[in-house]
Amino acid sequence: MSETVGVPPQARQRLVARFGPGALDWCDELPVRVAESADRWGLDLLSSGGGGTSRVFRCVRRSDGAAAWLKLTPDTRIAAEEAEALRVWADIPSVVGLLAADPHRGALLLEAVEPGTDVKGTPPRLTEVAALLRDLRAGGRAPDRGSALRPLTDRVDLLFRLAGRRAAAGPGGVLDAPALDRARARARELAGSGPPGLVHGDLHAANVLTGPRHRLVAIDPRPALGDPDFDAVDPALAGVADLRALMRRIEDLAALVPGLSPDRVLGWCRATAALVAAPRIRAGRDDAETRFLVGLTGG
Repeated sequence: MSETVGVPPQARQRLVARFGPGALDWCDELPVRVAESADRWGLDLLSSGGGGTSRVFRCVRRSDGAAAWLKLTPDTRIAAEEAEALRVWADIPSVVGLLAADPHRGALLLEAVEPGTDVKGTPPRLTEVAALLRDLRAGGRAPDRGSALRPLTDRVDLLFRLAGRRAAAGPGGVLDAPALDRARARARELAGSGPPGLVHGDLHAANVLTGPRHRLVAIDPRPALGDPDFDAVDPALAGVADLRALMRRIEDLAALVPGLSPDRVLGWCRATAALVAAPRIRAGRDDAETRFLVGLTGG
């Protein structure tokens, strides 16, 4: 099990970049944490992976042989927020199911989505994207008192703070300090207005999987309370290389998603284009989509 649980060097670097040097101690302690969760929830581990905020482990449950995913994060608040949001969306088939949670230990047990391939390589039909956005909005009821969820302005501030840190550490193209400040001001203005709702907060293509009967299923929310139009940004910008195409995509989505505001979605796209462009620039991309995002940042 040690090979499955160990955190590879690149994953350690991503966790340190996100959480600071203390994440290294968490990485060293992870085998014990995983063993405790596996024992508590009756799991056998098969494989591991993860992104910049967590490590995930594909498992089978000993009780019934069903597949599941064990997820652990160094930030217990991230776990608490995700667990709360998934409970709010519990009756929505377009969101991954939560089987169990121990937020104080940063541990979540999630249903396996089958077939579970993300949509990065195969863009979904607009009607499928619209169905996902409708489900998120319809199921995003107001949380109970004592909610762990923070306002969308906090999410916006975090995204721009991380972008500024990454830009300072290497080539960021459009992400100089003045450009970031202007974009952040736009985003904060949008985040502080508009209809309130539960926002997924990270609905890029890697966090959208193909589920049963071709339904799209959202995973890995970074939830917040605020304007649900924020979740339309990544679907609106995906594969778009000019303003006319973007506006047409937004209008088509608005026709299929009740309550979605074309003006606000376009505003969100302009405000966050720098955040979408930055990783493409760092990867050395100079295609039409990246150039469009750079231009949209200054628009």
